[in-house]
Amino acid sequence: MAIKAKMLGREAVMRRLNHLVPDAEKNLAAAQLEVAQEAASRIAARAPIGPTGEYRRSISAERLADLPGGQQVLAARPTKDRNATGVFAAWYWRFLEFGTSAHVIKAKHGRPLTFTGRDGKVVSVKSVRHPGADAKPHIFPTWRAYQKTARRKMAAAVNKAVRKAMGK
Repeated sequence: MAIKAKMLGREAVMRRLNHLVPDAEKNLAAAQLEVAQEAASRIAARAPIGPTGEYRRSISAERLADLPGGQQVLAARPTKDRNATGVFAAWYWRFLEFGTSAHVIKAKHGRPLTFTGRDGKVVSVKSVRHPGADAKPHIFPTWRAYQKTARRKMAAAVNKAVRKAMGK
């Protein structure tokens, strides 16, 4: 006898699960936020500090629905999960994570690049050779190490709701 399986989308699975176990989605949402906050704290602990520590302080975990002012999140496709969470950091996180190659920065719009040099004098030039920056991987290695534990925590939250619904 052959076994047949029907593939359901995420919405259909959650709809059926909520019908059988009313607290499942609520428990899962709480676990998702807890996992994201734990991931953010682990990432922040491994993040490069820099002279001000501003980058490390910018790392946070939030529900996508709670982002201020309807802030957009760049992703391959929008999520259908109302309780989706994410770890956010300052916009330059990718330059720290992956590094940059040496390159030339050119002035635009006919105005020179103006900055304060190491000696404290103001410098104006048409272009600058940037030496590049070494990669300081701290996000993806941390997430890969924590991912298995994160999945277990979320599965445990759903299982707890199932046991409660079954009266065990």
